[in-house]
Amino acid sequence: MQNLKGDKVYLRALEPSDIDEVYQWENDTSIWHLSNTIAPYSRFVLEQYLAEAHQDIFTAKQLRLVICLPSSKPIGCIDLFDFDPLHQRAGIGVLIAEMADRGKGYASEALSLLITYCRDTVHLHQLYCNITAGNESSLKLFSNLGFEICGTKKQWLRDSKGWTDELMLQVIL
Repeated sequence: MQNLKGDKVYLRALEPSDIDEVYQWENDTSIWHLSNTIAPYSRFVLEQYLAEAHQDIFTAKQLRLVICLPSSKPIGCIDLFDFDPLHQRAGIGVLIAEMADRGKGYASEALSLLITYCRDTVHLHQLYCNITAGNESSLKLFSNLGFEICGTKKQWLRDSKGWTDELMLQVIL
């Protein structure tokens, strides 16, 4: 567990008691655009997800960890998805749920902890993420940790304002 603990935050497995936070985070329409979500999740579906959260990354092909402050307060989550053991890569995403908790270095430390875990424990070769072209804070976050833009998906996402490019970033571990 030491490699999942930093000075500002630590990462832990999902627990059934996290249902209220996960339900709130997944159904916060103000952040749906970050994950291309277009419909709410029911509490039942999320309870089923939490019931299966004990599966390891090799079985589930994904991993979600809760980001907690030293006080044990959960403030967000960090995910590995599309895990590919043959090519030793996975997608990665991070959420700090409340605006008041953003900009304090929590996401950066959580991301750094998970990158180390991916390299040293899961033995991944690379990680990637997809970020909307205008999301400067996420671009800065990932770039500061070694991710580089490796592609642009032109007019990839549509919202009420029109079409937006999505950037793909990757880091070789």
